[in-house]
Amino acid sequence: MNFLRILLVEDDELFRLGLSVRLQKETGLQVVAEATDGETAVDLVNQHLPDVVLLDVGLPGIGGVEACRRIKQQHPQIPVLALTSHSQKTLIERLIVAGASGYCQKGIEAELLILALRSVAAGASWWDSTGTSSLREALTNVPFNSSVELSEIDLPQPLTKRELEILALIATGHTNQEIAERLQITVGTVRVHVHTILQKLDVRDRTSAAVLAIQKGLVS
Repeated sequence: MNFLRILLVEDDELFRLGLSVRLQKETGLQVVAEATDGETAVDLVNQHLPDVVLLDVGLPGIGGVEACRRIKQQHPQIPVLALTSHSQKTLIERLIVAGASGYCQKGIEAELLILALRSVAAGASWWDSTGTSSLREALTNVPFNSSVELSEIDLPQPLTKRELEILALIATGHTNQEIAERLQITVGTVRVHVHTILQKLDVRDRTSAAVLAIQKGLVS
């Protein structure tokens, strides 16, 4: 069995212990290392090269946001899922700039947290409903159901209707498998579309594409 290898970063000992025990009860998940501060988290990522980092934002030392930035700077392919006690707009913006694939609020149900971990590890983004609403307001001031004409999207190579559909699904946290099932196409076809979308938008990853989709009001 291929395990999803997780680095758990949390300074609250009791919370970290409970989280570690719960995650390792789940089939296919493995906590390979734990850290209590940002500096140690960066070092442990270099040592273990986990599949995903579950990172508390409120860490001592350099803090979670800076730890995320350093991790992504050194290992851009490793997704970081942030854990936070609140969803302030400024915090969400800082997490996006730092390269996080998403965040969950503490208190989230274990099943949803596990789904979030699997999603970001698969290349999707994960922003909970509160965070998504705040993100849209903070970045765009565009209502959730805004309609944007293709001509308003200033791109050297405009996106096709299918690419816009896939981009919207990426922005709402869907994995390639979920997109394939929803649109009744193969996963391989989704991968080709995603690659093309990233090239057309001139972004390096799905999270950046999702942010741009929100900025343009493409998510409905």
